[in-house]
Amino acid sequence: MFERVSSFLYPAITFVMLIAAWQLSIDVLHVPDYILPRPMMVLQSLKAGYIDGEFWPHFLFTLRSTVSGYMIGCGCAIVVGAVLAESPTFEKFVYPYVIALQSMPKVALAPLIIVWFGYGFASKLVMVALICFFPLFVNTVVGIRQTNPALINMMKAFSAPSWFIFVRVKLFAAAGHIFAGLQISIVLSLIGAVVAEFVASSEGLGWLIQASLANFNTAQMFAALLSLVFIGVVGTRVIQGLHSCLIFWDRSPSRTTAAS
Repeated sequence: MFERVSSFLYPAITFVMLIAAWQLSIDVLHVPDYILPRPMMVLQSLKAGYIDGEFWPHFLFTLRSTVSGYMIGCGCAIVVGAVLAESPTFEKFVYPYVIALQSMPKVALAPLIIVWFGYGFASKLVMVALICFFPLFVNTVVGIRQTNPALINMMKAFSAPSWFIFVRVKLFAAAGHIFAGLQISIVLSLIGAVVAEFVASSEGLGWLIQASLANFNTAQMFAALLSLVFIGVVGTRVIQGLHSCLIFWDRSPSRTTAAS
């Protein structure tokens, strides 16, 4: 019981101390509002954004592109990673090109994606899917290939077909790695969405940050950043909850094999 309470209490104490230090530093150093807004100004901007409704279209646009791109990118990563891990022939044909695309900074592809897919929702979805793909792809391949050979040999001794071994042994063994990749991809999906909105968009939280920069409205900028933090934290908690519920046998520390 104490551990459950302390898991909320300690972060709350840290939060209060950070807010107090924030406010105190502004009062002592006389920092202008356009450089660092007061916490109350950020709170007022959040009220204007969500209670009065100004932020909701931008929040929902970013959320939709993030979730849609995340699901597509992660789905493709699991499928391609599983096929590559199981087929040496497929690996020889595809893996060099995957590495080449992986080594390319995804942010540098944003202008080209805008040219190909336009300024609307499609370009944001592609950018998010692309940036989510590689961490989960790598984790899937590593997880499947690290399956205990003794388990595979035991299943073969009972004449189990290859598909059964893959589904009931290898995927189960790789589940921890896959969920670690899913957690990493949550954060990267937000990066992809915001970068695409920075490059070309007329809505979204990334666009809102850019618009706030034009008139030095840092309070609104902070409010948009906190909105992105909220999406990232909730998404991470959802994946962690699914991990605990579905992969109940895996109690090892989170694996964080990642690719940027």
